[in-house]
Amino acid sequence: MAEEKEERQEEESGEKKPEKKGKLKLIIIAVIAIVLLGGGGFFAYSMFLGRKAETKAVPIKGDTLNEEQPALFPLSPFVVNLADRGRFLKVTIKLEMTDIKYEELVKERTPRLRDTVITLLSSKTAESISTPEGKFQLKDELLMRANTAVGRDVFKNIYFTDFVMQ
Repeated sequence: MAEEKEERQEEESGEKKPEKKGKLKLIIIAVIAIVLLGGGGFFAYSMFLGRKAETKAVPIKGDTLNEEQPALFPLSPFVVNLADRGRFLKVTIKLEMTDIKYEELVKERTPRLRDTVITLLSSKTAESISTPEGKFQLKDELLMRANTAVGRDVFKNIYFTDFVMQ
């Protein structure tokens, strides 16, 4: 009987040690997985989602005979659904201001400006903006609506720096 008790104790102690080691390994693997997933998530966020477009106007070099100094004001990219079902458009726009002194006004009105652009773009069909004439018409409409959104004739041209439709 005493031998049986000792064997039981050895078996129990032998079984418990691997369980502790197994639990410790499981905890270590879980911690490593959490750290790797957290690091990967942070990397993905900082590389793809964390970028914000520069909202600082860049003066245009060239003729400075006038007192006005034109500048380009970039907007962060737009991704919108088109009026066609299942179609979307990704576009990046730079607005040419008549003078850099309007930069603060444009920064204040950027949410209104973005809303105007999104509303106009989402009302278009892929067919209407796929031709060069359609893009020129879109530029004209965007220019008119952008100046209306700001409340003054601040912009004199619009440039598409990225235009992808699917």
